[in-house]
Parts: sequence; structure tokens; C-alpha cells
Amino acid sequence: MSIDALGRIVVVVPTYNEADNLAWIVERLRVAEPQVDVLVVDDGSPDGTGEIADRIAAADPQVQVLHRRAKEGLGAAYIAGFRWALAEGYDVIGEMDADGSHQPEELHRLLDALGEADLVIGSRWITGGSVVNWPRSRELLSRGGNLYVRVLLGIGVRDATAGYRLFRRSTLEKIDLDQVRSTGYVFQSDLAYRTLCAGLTVREVPIEFVERVRGASKMTPDIATESLKHITWWGVKERRDQVRRAWRRGRGGPRGVRR
Repeated sequence: MSIDALGRIVVVVPTYNEADNLAWIVERLRVAEPQVDVLVVDDGSPDGTGEIADRIAAADPQVQVLHRRAKEGLGAAYIAGFRWALAEGYDVIGEMDADGSHQPEELHRLLDALGEADLVIGSRWITGGSVVNWPRSRELLSRGGNLYVRVLLGIGVRDATAGYRLFRRSTLEKIDLDQVRSTGYVFQSDLAYRTLCAGLTVREVPIEFVERVRGASKMTPDIATESLKHITWWGVKERRDQVRRAWRRGRGGPRGVRR
């Protein structure tokens, strides 16, 4: 699908202490996809990331900055960015990490797939996907966590925790962001699930995920464990509600994912 046919596109890049990476990743994104705008959402980074973002935006009209006063979670930052993008009239709204783990040079894969989907996920765990510089323990944790999400929620998404995504405007409007309560890493699984429950199409495309080489990772074993606890609490509730809805309608919940 032609990028022009998709309308106005913006990629939301949340930041917290990414001073070493932000200019580098924004430049790569602007070179890879010149027609795509960028929104940096900074959660009051004490390392000066917000000031760097302002300087980038001052030099490039296709880069905007949304400053938040404190770190309130990945999901909260994305929702703030989504609301800004919807208010500004964007047709396609994306997610991308600031640390280089999501390669801007692969964004075209997600854009091409959006012609047949309402949400496209750049996936590490489908055929053709891969990770670079990850220890085996972290790969097993991610694969296991995604298997857990699939079983718990009864969905077919192989990489529901992935954060490289493109949403159609209509998708975000239909899933009702006012009802989203998850703010941490469970946010990604939550939105994928809500998209399927709304009867919309999710498609996964393979990407190469590269572990950051500069700065400190925000994902630690403690955060991963805490995320799984939140997924369990939220997932059990959603699964219960799904069963109730299925019983009332006489049919099952969301099943399919296109690849």
C-alpha cells in the first residue's frame, strides 16, 4: 500500500533519560521515512532529554514534543501521545522505542501491512523475526510471557508485549482510550486484546529487535515479574468477562490474527 494512501502519519516516541539516544533515533527515523512525523513524549527526564527534544523540534517542523511532569508509566505516556495525535488529525499513529531496539529502517514493513489491518505489530516471535544481543534467559522470559498472555486471554498474537506498532486512527477511536487503565508494560497486551475484542484485524510482521547499546534498559527482572502479576490480575478478569460475553452471545471471543 502506498504511504500516501495512508494519510498523515506520526510515530510516538516516549522518553525517560534517553539523552544518549534521542537525536540518533529521530534522525534515523526521519531519513528512513521522510513523510512520517515524530512526537517525542518526555516524562520529565532529569538527564536533559526533554531539552534535546526541544532543540530537535526547533530545527525540524515535522518533530513535536510533549512534556510531561513526571514518570507515570509507559502506557500513560503513549496514551498522552495518542490523544495529542488524534486531536491533531493524524490518520496513522505509531509506537517506537527511543533506544534503537526498534529499527526505523524496518518501519516500511509495518506501513505496507497496514493496508490489510487495523493494528500492525512488529513481532520478534513469528517466522522471520529475531532478537540481537539478548541473553537466552531474557529470550525465554519474553517468549514465556507471550505464551502466558496468549493462553490467559485466548488470543493468537505471538508478540503481544511488543512495542513497535502502527494503529489506524479508527482503531484507537473504537477501542476507547478512556477505558484503558493499564499504564506499565501490560499496556501493550491490553491494547492488542482490546483491538481484537472490537472485531478488528491485527497483523504481525517480522522485525529484528536489537538490544540497546547506549544507556540503561528500563526492563529489569523485577519489572518483568511485576508486569506478569498485573497481566495475571487483569487477564483473569478479562477472561472471566470474555466467557460471560461468549455465553450471552452464544459464540467465543477473539480468535484470529493475520500474518
